[in-house]
Amino acid sequence: MATILFIVPPYHCWGVQTIGTWPPVQLAYLAGAAAEAGHEAVICDAMNKDFSFDDVRAEIERVAPDYVMTMDYLPVSGAVSTASVPAALKTLSLAKLVDPSIITLIGGPHPTFLYDEILSDDTCDADYVLRGEAEETLRELLSAIPAGQAANVAGIAFRDGERIVATEVRPHIKDLDTLTAAWHLLDWDDYHYNIDPWGRMASILTTRGCMMGCSFCSHRAFWRSDWRSRDPRRVIDEMRLLVEEHKVEFITFIDPYPTFDRDRWELQLDLIIEANLPVKLLMETRVEDIIRDEKILHKYHEAGVIHVYVGVESGSDAMLESLNKGTDSDMNKRALDLLREHDIMSEASFMVGFPDETWESIDKTIVEAVRLNPDIAVFPVITPMPFTPLHEEMKDRIRVTDYSKYNLMTPIVEPYDMSLDDVYRALAKCYMTFYGHKMREVAKLEDGFKKRYMMSAFEQMMKDYGKQFDFLGENMPEGMKGIAGIR
Repeated sequence: MATILFIVPPYHCWGVQTIGTWPPVQLAYLAGAAAEAGHEAVICDAMNKDFSFDDVRAEIERVAPDYVMTMDYLPVSGAVSTASVPAALKTLSLAKLVDPSIITLIGGPHPTFLYDEILSDDTCDADYVLRGEAEETLRELLSAIPAGQAANVAGIAFRDGERIVATEVRPHIKDLDTLTAAWHLLDWDDYHYNIDPWGRMASILTTRGCMMGCSFCSHRAFWRSDWRSRDPRRVIDEMRLLVEEHKVEFITFIDPYPTFDRDRWELQLDLIIEANLPVKLLMETRVEDIIRDEKILHKYHEAGVIHVYVGVESGSDAMLESLNKGTDSDMNKRALDLLREHDIMSEASFMVGFPDETWESIDKTIVEAVRLNPDIAVFPVITPMPFTPLHEEMKDRIRVTDYSKYNLMTPIVEPYDMSLDDVYRALAKCYMTFYGHKMREVAKLEDGFKKRYMMSAFEQMMKDYGKQFDFLGENMPEGMKGIAGIR
């Protein structure tokens, strides 16, 4: 039996953990796989414990593991996790400093696609890259390494002298219900939703994969256009365990596309309603599925879905087509209106910072965000992850190569008619203008769940806003200065 320490790298960025802290479900599944194979698994969530690298080193020294594994992890569905790669690799270097005999492993989307770049770096201390879906790979690798048979394990990459070896691609796991997340290894006091009515937070996967072709996202390539689902009844069992044993009050379905199979999704909703668990649900899906589900949106509400995130991305139909979204502005408007009609909080993203961005186009994005009027709007900066089609399209405009900046908040692409600093100021203008309008709307609401929820969401979103955009000063709208820390 070996001891394997799973570490969530200590990466932090405004916006990533603004409204809550989520458990690292991907590492919990890997820890579960290791434990089921007879090994001792330990999880250190350095991100959500707000650990420094010194703290991480101390934890490695305390556990004295045989293996250390980390991932390019962010508390989202996994498509935008490149920003944490430098922290993940530094974590593995710390393990080698503590004990050079520790075997170091890294997985996730970025290492899956760019294992050659990672392993070619002479400063890299990763012994093995686990490519793609990693639970079965890890189980086999932990047995193969002591026997000197690692090269026979599918789904890995490693250095062999001057060569980089990539073994064959591993088939996907046929039955997702054979996997068990090691929830008992987490410190549940670390996970909470910061929005009124507040409470302990969990995230679960009900499906894996995505077959949609959004040019900025890695899901389709990472999952090889595959989509698989769990038995909805097993999902209920897991929800019950989280609620009853770990006292969870909020659960995020962190799947990139949980609603793809309508019949299965409706069954899942029906079973959640039947279970009547005291838990509130958050989720992400596509606008076309919200429209498709118009007749059953009442079931979303009855099941406890209080918050739905949709990727609107742009108010321009031409831009939506270029991003291969498969939607248009009218669809976006219809989906958000339907969520509002069913008393479900809506969150929508609007990308900024495209190569052809101008101050005029920024103003149009703001106008569209105000017109569509989601309850919450976020404005991610277009970030061409290095393994997506978008990267190839925009590579001549990429000006930032430090992966730790690929966090959807830092301008990476320089528009033809704007500077990177202009994009950053435009981002501030988007937030400032949208929430200036939204604050006036929310102030008129009657006291109740929606007003409390939105006011607390604004407070969480804006509490570090003044630090993030400290150049705004007195230009922030009245009513927002207090919650943004500006007097």
